[in-house]
Amino acid sequence: MTAPHSDLYETGLRIRREVLGEAHVDRSLAAASDFSRVAQDFVTEHCWGALWARDGLERKTRSMLNLVMLAALNRNHELGVHVRGAITNGVTEDEIRECLLQVAVYCGMPAALEAFRVADGVLRDLRDQD
Repeated sequence: MTAPHSDLYETGLRIRREVLGEAHVDRSLAAASDFSRVAQDFVTEHCWGALWARDGLERKTRSMLNLVMLAALNRNHELGVHVRGAITNGVTEDEIRECLLQVAVYCGMPAALEAFRVADGVLRDLRDQD
């Protein structure tokens, strides 16, 4: 039995859908097993509801921070997801490039090169959709 979702969860779900898109969020939630559902609920409530809903930073800034952190950590699947989200949040391709160059200097060239490959693929896909 699942517990009813909190207001924070509902806020998080709304923001998550706005940033990452309905289709992506629906796929993520649908793919969750009984075992992993708790992780999807947790990220929706605490990451998207508690953190992304805060007033302290604009979504564009949060997106740029995510890009550099995910690139530095070599979390390439999530990086690709957040490149799309960054574009949604108004981050330009030039700004994405600059974020990834920052990664090169502070985190190392291998991480940056892989991040450039991921971002380039996502950006190409987005251009092809237009």
